Amino acid sequence: MLRSRPLLAIFFIVFVDILAFTLVLPYLPFYAEQFGATPTQVGLILTSFSFCQFLAGPVLGRMSDSMGRKPVLILSQIGTCVGFVILALSNSLWMVYLARIMDGITAGNITVAQAAISDITKPQERAKAFSLIGVSFGLGFFVGPAISALLSHFGNQAPAWGAAALSFLSILSTIAFFQDSKQMHEEKKPFKIGLGELSHAFDFKPLFSYLRQIEVRPLLLQFFFFNLSFSAHISCFALFAERRLTWNGTPFGPKEVGYLYAYLGLLGIGVRSWIISALINRFGEKGTSRIGFLAQGLGFTTYAFVQTVPMALVASTLSSIGSGLIRPSVSALMSHAVGPKEQGAIFGVGQSLASMASIFAPIIAGLLIGHVSLEAWALFAGGTMLMAFLFRSPTATPSKA
Repeated sequence: MLRSRPLLAIFFIVFVDILAFTLVLPYLPFYAEQFGATPTQVGLILTSFSFCQFLAGPVLGRMSDSMGRKPVLILSQIGTCVGFVILALSNSLWMVYLARIMDGITAGNITVAQAAISDITKPQERAKAFSLIGVSFGLGFFVGPAISALLSHFGNQAPAWGAAALSFLSILSTIAFFQDSKQMHEEKKPFKIGLGELSHAFDFKPLFSYLRQIEVRPLLLQFFFFNLSFSAHISCFALFAERRLTWNGTPFGPKEVGYLYAYLGLLGIGVRSWIISALINRFGEKGTSRIGFLAQGLGFTTYAFVQTVPMALVASTLSSIGSGLIRPSVSALMSHAVGPKEQGAIFGVGQSLASMASIFAPIIAGLLIGHVSLEAWALFAGGTMLMAFLFRSPTATPSKA
C-alpha cells in the first residue's frame, strides 16, 4: 500500500504531525505548572485545544472540499507550527493557553489527510489506506515521547522547539511531495465562512438518530466511555506520576513520563500487530472488546493503589493492552451494525463522541486531582471503563441497506 507515492507522502506528513504532538504531550503539564497552573488549569489548557479542534474541524474539512486539500493542509500545519513556537517562547500561563488554542483552531491535519486518501483510492481499498493513519499514530506515540524524554535534558523549552521543527519539516514535505488529485483540482470553488459553517460542529441530529437504534446505541456509548476514560487518563497522568512516583529518590518529571509513554506506545504496536488477531480469531470482535474493557478498567483502577514504579508498570501494561484491543474491535462492531451506505455516517458520529469526550475528560481529571484525590482520578477512569464493560453488545443482524 505504501508503494503508492501519494499515500507515502500522506503517511509521512501525518506521522511527522503525530510525532510533534507526542513530543509535547508528556511534558506539557509540567511546563504549565512552572507558570503556576493548578491541576484544574492544566485540564482547561488541554480542553481548550480539544474544544477549538471540535469547532474548527468541520470548517477546515469543508474548506478543503472547496479550495483543495493542499492549501488547507499547509494552513493547518502553519498554525500548528506557530502554536509550538509560542509554547516554546512562553513566559506566562496565558501564552501556554494561546499556544494550545492556536494549534486547536488550525488542527485539521488528520481530517484533511483522510479526505485526501478518499480522493486517491478506490472504495474497496480505503480501509487498508485509512489503516496507515492508525500505524502513524502507533509509531508516533512510541517515538515521540522517547524523543521528548531525551530533549528534556536540554531545558524545559526543548521539546516545544523540537515539535516546532518537526512541524516545519511537515510543511516543507507537504509543499514538496503532496499533490491534490486531478478531480480535486477540477472541483475547486470559492469558499466563504459564516455562522452556517460553524454550525456543522453542533449538528447532533445524526448522533441522536443512531442513539435511537437499539443495535447501535450500546456500541456508541461504549465508544464514548472508552474515549472519556482514555482522555482522562492520558491528559493528567503526568500530574499523577509527579505526585505519586519517584525515580532514584526524585519525583517523576518529563523525562520519566516520556519514557513510560514510549513503553506504552511500543506495547500498543505489539497488541495491534500480534495479540488482537489471535484474540479475534478465538473470541470474535465482541469477546475481544469485552476483554479490552475489563483489562483497561482494571489497569486504570489499579492506579488508585500504585505506590511504586513496578506497580505502575503493571497498571500501565494492563491499560495499554486494553486500549489496543478496544478501539479496533468496537470500530469493527460499529461497522457491522449498519449497512454499507452508512459507514461514513457511523464513524462520523463516533468521531464526534470522541471529540466531546476529549473536551470534558481533562476538566474532570484536573478537578479530581486538584480538589479531591489521585485515587478519585484513577477510580473515575477505571470505573468509566468498567461501566462500558457492563453494556450489552447488540445481537441484532446488521442492516443490509
